[in-house]
Amino acid sequence: MTGLCGIVLAGGAGTRFGGPKALARAADGAPWVRTAVETLREGGCARVVVVLGAGAGEASALVPDDAQVAVAEDWAEGVAASLRAGIRAAGPADAVVVLPVDTPDTPPSAVRRVVAAAAGEPRSALAQAVYGTRPGHPVLVGARHLAPLAASVSGDRGARPYLVAHGAVEVDCSDLWSGDDIDRR
Repeated sequence: MTGLCGIVLAGGAGTRFGGPKALARAADGAPWVRTAVETLREGGCARVVVVLGAGAGEASALVPDDAQVAVAEDWAEGVAASLRAGIRAAGPADAVVVLPVDTPDTPPSAVRRVVAAAAGEPRSALAQAVYGTRPGHPVLVGARHLAPLAASVSGDRGARPYLVAHGAVEVDCSDLWSGDDIDRR
């Protein structure tokens, strides 16, 4: 699929985590931000935007050179601010694939599977990875849905209500990994 842009949401303060997750690193020292960019690239995204907020000055040094940085100045308002900033920065794209930075165990195969669910009509597609009965990431949003989605989110509520209301395809990825985000160190 051409025109696929990945969005890494890494703008929050990470209060339960003990600091901005944009600064988090794996046990081997690899920055989660870099891991998310690599996962989206290997999953098929031609471009990747990393949305920073809390700790943006320090975190921007961890973003790979081949990814674009977007700063959500209003990051303290919640995940909706980061999602809106990512959508704005993605510019023209057939679709975006959204991945939070706190899911460093996401395999590229999960991204590829969600993208494949939208292969026929990427511009009008909505697809979300699910793990058993639990919704998760990655999430694919076609271009036709980007502006309405951005207008519908607020505070710490992400895209899930919009996805449900507009019949997003649920893509089972439970055989690939747990789908768990990391909220605590």
